[in-house]
Amino acid sequence: MSSIPVTTWSLEQTSPADLLPAAAPEGDVRIVRAEVPSPEFSRFLYASVGGDIRWTDRLGWTYARWREHLDRPGVETWVAYDRDTPAGYVELDPQDDGAVEIVYFGLIPAFRGRGIGGPLLACGTARAWDLAERWPERPPTKRVWLHTCSKDGEFAMANYQRRGFKLFDTKVEEEPEAPAPGPWPGAYPA
Repeated sequence: MSSIPVTTWSLEQTSPADLLPAAAPEGDVRIVRAEVPSPEFSRFLYASVGGDIRWTDRLGWTYARWREHLDRPGVETWVAYDRDTPAGYVELDPQDDGAVEIVYFGLIPAFRGRGIGGPLLACGTARAWDLAERWPERPPTKRVWLHTCSKDGEFAMANYQRRGFKLFDTKVEEEPEAPAPGPWPGAYPA
């Protein structure tokens, strides 16, 4: 199996004032929190958003592993809906030091390029900054961070920077080249 170089960029905000707004999306788009932890729904979002860009690390998770992850205090999933159809999501994962990681962010391929990504990222970032208001047992947020890589969508980095995220680390590693899994096997051409 051949390998490919993958560049991973880590970005952060260190103050709520760093967050830059996004233009409101056109049409009937709303962003709401999925308040009931649902392994089925979270796996659907993960596989549907990441299937064409090689998100594979959670594909092998069992139902119990998904449940364990989603039941952790402060883990939140914010979902964008376009005309009541799931279009994408942001997953927040708080850490003990007051940091909140945007672990996953993205849109289902059919919804990309419609002006939804900026507002979804802005909303998810704002919810990371005020996470302790919903989870009083969590420390106040001092930092919001994320990473993106060269396998992600071509506009990902620009969107993060337009929302006020600043680069703090870059790594290049060789990874085995693998076909995009799709939301189910064979969904996308290799």
